[in-house]
Amino acid sequence: MLIMMGQTRMPMIFEQVPHRRFNPLAGEWVLVSPHRTQRPWQGQQEAAGIEGRPDYDPGCYLCPRNERAGGKSNPDYTGTFVFQNDFSALLDQEPFATPDGFFEVAPVRGECRVICFSPRHDLTLAEMAVPEIRQVIDTWAEQVLDLGARYRWVQLFENKGAIMGCSNPHPHGQVWASDTLPTLVQRESDCQLDFYRRHGEPLLARTLVEELKDGRRVVEETDHWLLVVPFWATWPFEYLLLPKRAVQRMPELSDAERSDLALILKRGLQRYDGLFQTSFPYTMGWHGAPTDGGDHPHWTLHAHFYPPLLRSATVRKFMVGYEMLAEPQRDITPEQAADRLRSTA
Repeated sequence: MLIMMGQTRMPMIFEQVPHRRFNPLAGEWVLVSPHRTQRPWQGQQEAAGIEGRPDYDPGCYLCPRNERAGGKSNPDYTGTFVFQNDFSALLDQEPFATPDGFFEVAPVRGECRVICFSPRHDLTLAEMAVPEIRQVIDTWAEQVLDLGARYRWVQLFENKGAIMGCSNPHPHGQVWASDTLPTLVQRESDCQLDFYRRHGEPLLARTLVEELKDGRRVVEETDHWLLVVPFWATWPFEYLLLPKRAVQRMPELSDAERSDLALILKRGLQRYDGLFQTSFPYTMGWHGAPTDGGDHPHWTLHAHFYPPLLRSATVRKFMVGYEMLAEPQRDITPEQAADRLRSTA
């Protein structure tokens, strides 16, 4: 198909014109509008992150030896440190009777914990040494084993940066466990199961093969892992992190896979920081097979990274208007985003 620009005939390729891409993991479409990168921006700009934090902050409720907001004190920890969230969103409560009627209510039981990645207040995952990141990975796996013995779903995640709602800059993440599958997880499970039944292979295993074959969206590759801006990415510089082996849950990772994961995490997060020369904000989280004791061959362990920054350290992507009322939309293509990330030091 051709379009006319004056007297010049230009080939129309989907990387340069509006088009939709299908996200088979979520079962939804994403509108891509690459021509919008030329529009002027006079909207909100976020304040750039303030650097130069101390390695210990006496006022931080996550630093070693300090008193937390709930009144308990932290031990003098030297590595990772896990504790029950003082203000948990889920409680290990008894089931209760729900009323009948048009509006549905269902009981939910669970636990919430906080994982301090390091005793150092001034570090992020990107700045930690690879062996220190490996310790975080081992802690993640331990939490999935522990909580997964009692709950059907274990959600590991990190909110980094004030604009992602993080209330404390100390390097930390969270783990929420529940006896039900959350909405987005159920959707991913259904989509993966549908693909597996139709094609006889896991959706994300096929995704890995296709992303390696294409290559344009690959940001980092190691012996055991692949980091890409996925073909269907919604957020400007979104990451999808995939294992090269069929793994359903994090505790199943071998020693070599865990060490390799620490390496690719550091490399990928350093590229984030190098993109706009700032401590890059994001929400990240791990999705693995439900911890219900069953075998789920359609599931592949993977991590999502959703960073909000769009044009610079102070201009973010807002999911508003069309995104909230119709479907997700992005301006720069995933291929352009991956190319920019690969070019960072």
